[in-house]
Amino acid sequence: MSRVPGRRGLRARIVLGFAASTLLVSAVLVTTTWLLARSYVVEQREQALTQQAFADADVLRNRMSTAGADVGRVLGELVPFGDAEVVVRSGEDWFSSSLDVGGRNVPGELQDVVATGAAGAMRVETPDGPQLVVAVPVVSAGIEFYAVSPLDDLERLLRTLALVLGAGACVATLAGAGFGAWASRRAVLPLEQVAGAATRIAGGELSTRLPATDDPDLVGIVAAFNSMVDALSARISRDARFVGDVSHELRSPLTSLTTSVEVLATRRQELPARAQEALALVEGEVTRLRVTLDDLLQLAWFDGAGPLLDAAPVSMGELVREVLEGTGRDVGLLVAEPGDGTTVLGDKSRLERAVRNLLDNADRYGDGPVRVAVHRCEGTVLVTVDDAGPGVPVLDRERIFERFARAPGSARRSVPGAGLGLAIVAETTAQHGGTAECADSPAGGARFVLSLPAARS
Repeated sequence: MSRVPGRRGLRARIVLGFAASTLLVSAVLVTTTWLLARSYVVEQREQALTQQAFADADVLRNRMSTAGADVGRVLGELVPFGDAEVVVRSGEDWFSSSLDVGGRNVPGELQDVVATGAAGAMRVETPDGPQLVVAVPVVSAGIEFYAVSPLDDLERLLRTLALVLGAGACVATLAGAGFGAWASRRAVLPLEQVAGAATRIAGGELSTRLPATDDPDLVGIVAAFNSMVDALSARISRDARFVGDVSHELRSPLTSLTTSVEVLATRRQELPARAQEALALVEGEVTRLRVTLDDLLQLAWFDGAGPLLDAAPVSMGELVREVLEGTGRDVGLLVAEPGDGTTVLGDKSRLERAVRNLLDNADRYGDGPVRVAVHRCEGTVLVTVDDAGPGVPVLDRERIFERFARAPGSARRSVPGAGLGLAIVAETTAQHGGTAECADSPAGGARFVLSLPAARS
């Protein structure tokens, strides 16, 4: 079965499924972890800064209760928390512990909150980066206390954490894809074994079976497949044996009939004219029956035969020449390459019969062969037989290689033959690892081509 363009295979879908699942889980975990970490560190910083702001505001309130205390001087004596800076508002005046911060760093929303007498905190974005501002009102002293702490270090920490978590998600995704590849191989391996076994069985290796497995999910499949092959092999063997037995049983009466006809033929001149016509008809039918029985025995052998084991080098050019000479045909029809370039590995007697059947087919249906060629094309040896007949319709070019199939119109023309010759040709070439095809001939008739694997030099 050909692969549909653009459609991914089973292995690819399994790998992508594992990778996508791992990526999804990793993304959820990474996002959740980062949000929790961000919330935790920011809340910790806010909580610590708020506690320190209340403590500093209380110190400032106590010192401002002293008569004649100055806000600027008292503020200079405070030690801010960490890298935080302090901003104090007294009336319309702003005081700060550093020249880098001032009233501009305090958002108006937070000033409105403090104006109501409540404390508050707010994260703001500034050109210098994110900052956390905590506000504490000191009502008794009539001042507003603000602690401003930069969050640059937290941002760097969170970016580093995001990179680490992202890298971890990528590694997890790759690991998931790797595990998916391993799992897909494990999952597809039984299918590949079944496909390989089915291919070998289709090629004639009926002894092929799936290996036993201890996987509980595959035991039933393996047992069912092997049982099916056993039944198929038994059926093929039984059918082949039946055809062979019938053919053998018919040989004895056919031999007796042939002998009787031959005896009558020796006295042909003594018979009346009508009897001579009947004798000629019987002779033709007996010959046809004998050929049909031989073909049936050959096909029965193909059905029960395994792979070709006794193959020997055979020069197809020499073989075709011998067949032409042995059948009394014109050797001048042959066009063959010199040397051993047309050598194949096979059974010479069966290849001879296949070539002879092609020539006989040309005699019966194509007014005789007009050209026979043997040449090598890359790693294949091609045997071509062209005839001068009417050709074969395109729709019938595969069917004529089936058993008992005959060329269109042959029955009406009373052409001898049971339709088994080309079937034997197809079976013989298939057993040798080749193919048999039919096409149009440049001479106007049909062209039959045997393609056989060339022997390695």
